[in-house]
Amino acid sequence: PFEGVAWTPRPPQGPPQGCFACIAKPPALQPASPVLSPSSAVYLMESKSCKGDSLRPAVPCKHSVEKKTMTNPTTVIEIYPDTTEVNDYYLWSIFNFVYLNFCCLGFIALAYSLKVRDKKLLNDLNGAVEDAKTARLFNITSSALATFCIILIFIFLRYPLTDY
Repeated sequence: PFEGVAWTPRPPQGPPQGCFACIAKPPALQPASPVLSPSSAVYLMESKSCKGDSLRPAVPCKHSVEKKTMTNPTTVIEIYPDTTEVNDYYLWSIFNFVYLNFCCLGFIALAYSLKVRDKKLLNDLNGAVEDAKTARLFNITSSALATFCIILIFIFLRYPLTDY
């Protein structure tokens, strides 16, 4: 297919010139001419050389100008605190509110649990942690006092005061 085409050896290649973005791009395709003479075919083969060849002059890289103007590029990554680690004690508060609502402590615990959920949505981690501690305190108090009262009721049912 290449009858009459003279192949000319390329000189040894040095390191590619330019930045990675320029070297990594494939060379632009040139439209093929319908009729090629042997001398024009040799010229086309030589003109398709890579950027590091010494057959054509080195083109200054457009990215090298950008590299000189950029001074110490930095990447900023915003890390938000993981609000899923804050426990809101919501189910425990509902249980205390429905079954063990001793002196309305279950209702207060439920109110603080809802405040924890609201503050988690607003990414107020410190406020959510403080309200979670308060909700846990009210849940513990409500559970302990209600359990103590239930135990006292069972004791008085088993041993009525009339026997004493």
